[in-house]
Amino acid sequence: MGDDPAVEKDALECAVRWAVPADDPGMRALLDDGERERYERFIRAEDKARFVTGRFLARTALAEVTGLDPRAMRFSTDCRLCAGAHGKPRLPGARVDFSLSHSGDRVVLVLAEGAEVGVDVERESDRDIDGLAKMVLSEPERAALAAMPDRRRGFHAYWSRKEALLKATGHGLAAPMTAIRLTAPDEPPEVLEWDGEAAVSPVRLADLTPGPGYAAAAAVLTGRPLRITETPL
Repeated sequence: MGDDPAVEKDALECAVRWAVPADDPGMRALLDDGERERYERFIRAEDKARFVTGRFLARTALAEVTGLDPRAMRFSTDCRLCAGAHGKPRLPGARVDFSLSHSGDRVVLVLAEGAEVGVDVERESDRDIDGLAKMVLSEPERAALAAMPDRRRGFHAYWSRKEALLKATGHGLAAPMTAIRLTAPDEPPEVLEWDGEAAVSPVRLADLTPGPGYAAAAAVLTGRPLRITETPL
């Protein structure tokens, strides 16, 4: 990310892995008992495949970094804000943080050591962009979106960036997206303002490359520049 050797030396390594959902028996073999119960509760085959693929990506990537047996891993889902059991999966005792997302036929994992991360992928659709924009975008963002020739692409870029940010901070759905103001979709992603969160940790945002018809972004709670390595589909 740039030609400055000092910046490159200080960059935080961030690994991104992409996969197409697949309900493979070899992947299911890595699930623990609780995950198998959750897998069985999914009704639709595509939901089963996305869940299995995500947990497989997490376990295999973490095994490479930590040296742990992927079958022995047990994830916690404790919320960092309220101590409930609805937080994102984490590997207790590890300095490596990860985040998962899926949409359509894309599953993505982001992983970094020593920093909280979040990731989101969104399949673009022709849903009510104006209606959704009122729930997702701040007033300045809605004005910027209205001026874009491809409003569908612009809206999903905004959405994926904000979802990734809220996953990284742990706020999830508890924080209104309209309180966050980001740079425009055609500009480098950056948090410009977050009402009521003046002390939010330094954060880096990065757009990812999910392929045509999708928008995706990663968020990392760090002030360091990012060096992102994407493993394609």
